[in-house]
Amino acid sequence: MDAEVLRIIDANLNRAREALRVIEDYARFVRDDADVAGAVKSCRHELRNVVEALGQKALLAARDIVSDVGRDLKTPEELHRGAPADVIRAAFARAGEAARVLGEYGKLVSPAAAAGAEALRYRVYELEQRIVLRGDLRQRWRAVRLYVLLTEALCRRPWLETAAAAIRGGAGCLQLREKQLEGRELLRRARQLRDLTAEHGILLAINDRPDVAKLAQADAVHVGQDDLSVKEVRRVAGADMLVGKSTHTVQQFEAALAEEPDYLAVGPMFPSETKTQAHIAGPETLAAVRPLTELPLVAIGGITAENVSQVMAAGANCVAVCAAVLGAEDAEAAARAILRNIK
Repeated sequence: MDAEVLRIIDANLNRAREALRVIEDYARFVRDDADVAGAVKSCRHELRNVVEALGQKALLAARDIVSDVGRDLKTPEELHRGAPADVIRAAFARAGEAARVLGEYGKLVSPAAAAGAEALRYRVYELEQRIVLRGDLRQRWRAVRLYVLLTEALCRRPWLETAAAAIRGGAGCLQLREKQLEGRELLRRARQLRDLTAEHGILLAINDRPDVAKLAQADAVHVGQDDLSVKEVRRVAGADMLVGKSTHTVQQFEAALAEEPDYLAVGPMFPSETKTQAHIAGPETLAAVRPLTELPLVAIGGITAENVSQVMAAGANCVAVCAAVLGAEDAEAAARAILRNIK
């Protein structure tokens, strides 16, 4: 193989490796996002497989730093970054470009390596959406401890009044969950909630309907096992919106994890009058899936101030409640009581 081709491949392997390290450190130290940091680390392992397929010794032998005419070529823009966000955007650009070059020139050396580089390039594109488009929302979501699901039929008081009380009580995210409402009314309520949640700086999720979420400028869409896939939701709502998915068994959890949502719900934790189910996942299912991911896990189903500590001990990052807050005479106090018992 021509030394010139090996030099091109070696230079771009170094670019990709260095860019991925910059991205991993951003995810780890700036975003505090262990899920993304782990995914980037996985990409670096994939890159090592590409190196092995191409022949590491041959690449190293072809490296010629002294004669590299581009070594000292720098534009003014390359020597200045205004913020960490600028650093990460530049790193993603380098990683994508390097993977493309590796894919093209790798065809001259190893079809397997070229295929690996191509797969890596698309992986980088997806990670860029996760970090650049959804990074802020993902960071905010990880701070949520109480997630209140709003269904008017379960509210002791008017639904919007109940929503405001839940926010005062400490809810970090509200979900509009009205499966029977027609589209026009659902969108009207979603926009009302968007105004309310924006005023208080908390997140808004819409159950099932990515179209309504997009029109209402919500932060997230939550889907169940029988709803659209995460990929399909993103096609409708856009890649800048969080997507969460409900699971009830370890097998469902593993399948949902492969769809790459931004968070996963596990439940029901306990029998619930709100949504009766023959299968109760229980805290033991939550404990079983906790080691499988760094994504935030939401415990749901039958959770009250009295039993919330059990699901937190099993590995939940957040609890989703409905009747325990909506059906209370004082929804604000009910929300506060749950939060007090979240350790």
